[in-house]
Amino acid sequence: MTNQTHPFHMVSSSPWPLIASLNVMSLTTSIILMNNKLNTHLYILNLCLTFLTAILWWRDVTRESFLEGLHTLKVIRGLKLGMILFIVSEILFFTSFFWAYFHSSLSPTFFIGSLWPPIPINPFDPLQIPFLNTIILLSSGLTVTWSHHSMLISNLFLSKLSLLITILLGVYFSLLQLFEYMEASFTLADSIYSSCFFMATSFHGFHVMIGSSFLLVMLARMLATHFSKHHHFGYEAAIWYWHFVDVVWLFLYLAIYWWGL
Repeated sequence: MTNQTHPFHMVSSSPWPLIASLNVMSLTTSIILMNNKLNTHLYILNLCLTFLTAILWWRDVTRESFLEGLHTLKVIRGLKLGMILFIVSEILFFTSFFWAYFHSSLSPTFFIGSLWPPIPINPFDPLQIPFLNTIILLSSGLTVTWSHHSMLISNLFLSKLSLLITILLGVYFSLLQLFEYMEASFTLADSIYSSCFFMATSFHGFHVMIGSSFLLVMLARMLATHFSKHHHFGYEAAIWYWHFVDVVWLFLYLAIYWWGL
């Protein structure tokens, strides 16, 4: 490695892939046990271990990039391709929910009452909390773009400020969605409509929380002066992910909240 004559990053041995796999497998098992009302302690333990593993793994990648200088232009090109493929896989993930929703809504069968939404489902008013959440996410897309533009012109103060606003908007979105779930007049088990609704919107809400965490880590790195206008791919990847979350919400709002009435 001391006489390396190529620009690629030869990753050293790391325990995190194996540990993360075991944690996720245990987390899945604990969720099943929790849903069967056996025990919640195992779920909390595995959730904490999964987050701890993610933090330590992220720490090592940050060290490789910032301190060791191993993320060359060739490596960054590969990271960009990997991030694009990851977002494509996420698009296909949400496509399955839209497929299930439109499969039932476009031609409701006798078994669900031949109506959409099925009786007695009382759907949300799209001009209340869903519309407010749409404005919040669109605004967060503007602020994160403002933050990126400020980074490109080396205005770090505005970049940090607008990124902080983006994170606060993401947290506000999550709190409003939690309030919406608490006010829902139907549950996951009530009908095919409620199943599709909660699966699609809750997974999107989970992605918002992941995206907010992603941006929060980037803010911490920005405060630690890890980025410059020429070297900030981790931050750029977080922005790509956030824009993906924005676009998915627009489709969810139009299809499930507005068109689904």
